[in-house]
Amino acid sequence: MSPRYTIMANLKSGIALGEDEKLVMELEAELWATSQNPIAKLIGTIKRLINLILGNKRKGFIVITDKRVIEVTQFIACWVLNAGKEVRYVIPSSVKEIGYVKEGSFLGCFCQSYYLFYESFTQRTSVLLPVTSEVEAKNIVDAFYNATKKAQ
Repeated sequence: MSPRYTIMANLKSGIALGEDEKLVMELEAELWATSQNPIAKLIGTIKRLINLILGNKRKGFIVITDKRVIEVTQFIACWVLNAGKEVRYVIPSSVKEIGYVKEGSFLGCFCQSYYLFYESFTQRTSVLLPVTSEVEAKNIVDAFYNATKKAQ
């Protein structure tokens, strides 16, 4: 018997979850800026504006459930055309390292940024987290770790 899947209407990524699968969290990734550094953010903003004028968008998500971790990247062209979607399951046995990085920069004030990263045998992924405290970053990393640990 094949497993049943339900589409979660409230998931921005549009991922279908299994009937007995529970969502832990869905992170929307910042794909234009590479850090909280003001210069990097400025470069990311310029890239985003140029692509916005051209009608190109990229949306990234990391979906963490109690059984798996999924990377989703959506590409939109000419403001509304679905140019593609890439969905990757992170295979728990391939993950060598999971963690977060706290980075500070100074330009008039201290800006802390937190990145979730994980390294597997084939790739390294790093995502700017939408959090403001180290406790929140740790909770996300713990949820990611528990999902991969449980799936092994």
